[in-house]
Amino acid sequence: MNLTLKIWRQANADAKGEMVTYSIADVSPDMSFLEMMDMHNEQLIGNGEDPVAFDHDCREGICGMCSMFINGEAHGPDRLVTTCQLHMRKFKDGDTITIEPFRANAFPVIKDLAVDRSAFDRIQQAGGFVSVNTSGNTQDANAIPIDKHDADKAFDAATCIGCGACVASCKNASAMLFVSAKVSQYALLPQGKVEATDRVMSMVNQMDEEGFGNCTNTGACEVECPKGISLENIARMNREFMSATLKG
Repeated sequence: MNLTLKIWRQANADAKGEMVTYSIADVSPDMSFLEMMDMHNEQLIGNGEDPVAFDHDCREGICGMCSMFINGEAHGPDRLVTTCQLHMRKFKDGDTITIEPFRANAFPVIKDLAVDRSAFDRIQQAGGFVSVNTSGNTQDANAIPIDKHDADKAFDAATCIGCGACVASCKNASAMLFVSAKVSQYALLPQGKVEATDRVMSMVNQMDEEGFGNCTNTGACEVECPKGISLENIARMNREFMSATLKG
């Protein structure tokens, strides 16, 4: 396939970025999107140009690092996949592909397509954990009975990889789906109920401090989420937050 690539280029966080148009030829439909980007960067380096900076790590849809906004969609036109799992067979010969970073005030651009998503780390540090009693008298987690329905819901929430597609897809750059997944992950389990009140208050407050927008229930976040995290988690987080507020 022969393609036209329109890629956001930005030298650093303080520089003014712009869309730059490139041409790439002989792209195999069996390539992954990142393999195509690697091929493009090899050509740029061969021509003495600066390669396009983009995040990647596992390339197995696990880490969520490969965050790209492709033709107006987070992770591209496929569903329930990350960018590294997107294959070029989703495009046609002669297509123009627009590639941008995830855009949100809380996700400042570092360079080109790479953004700083440490805001998510700070939200998790604020409360996305369960404190463990290490006195030697701890109860084995496997010995605690948990309702199958709750266990399944908690596991579904825990599949969130924190890629930020929900933020990039939301017109308000809201992180509600991400935060609610982390809250639900623990709120449904006995181990997480001890700190439930402090957790949801701390994480929501940190989310607001980071500058993420509010949720308007458009649902774009769920559609674009590579792990299919449900909007039900946002409703659960709202209930948890209301309960925590009433408890003071």
